[in-house]
Amino acid sequence: QVYLVESGGGLAQPGGSLRLSCVNSGSITSIKSMGWYRQFPGKQRELVAVTTSDGFTNIADSVKGRFTISGDNVKNTVYLQMNSLKPEDTAVYYCRAEKRVPGDTAVYWGQGTQVTVSS
Repeated sequence: QVYLVESGGGLAQPGGSLRLSCVNSGSITSIKSMGWYRQFPGKQRELVAVTTSDGFTNIADSVKGRFTISGDNVKNTVYLQMNSLKPEDTAVYYCRAEKRVPGDTAVYWGQGTQVTVSS
């Protein structure tokens, strides 16, 4: 089982920074990727950034150049450094992990953390 716990959300001013952390306190065996999604009210979750165990990183165009994803060990901890925040970055941010299981891929989500960008 994979247990994802996020922290670091909160209120930031436009142009400010926040750092989100996600720790997998469960099994790290066969973790394929860890990443961040966000959800705006009334919308589906969208990809923000993801990093894989073989070194691949993908960042959404809307945050490229402002947000950076990193991890101590991509199977255990992942961070999202958010700089030059904009009001339109306001959303609930979710950590997501993919894990290989026999014949399939299991997806796990954290509980989400609110990020609000406002003056």
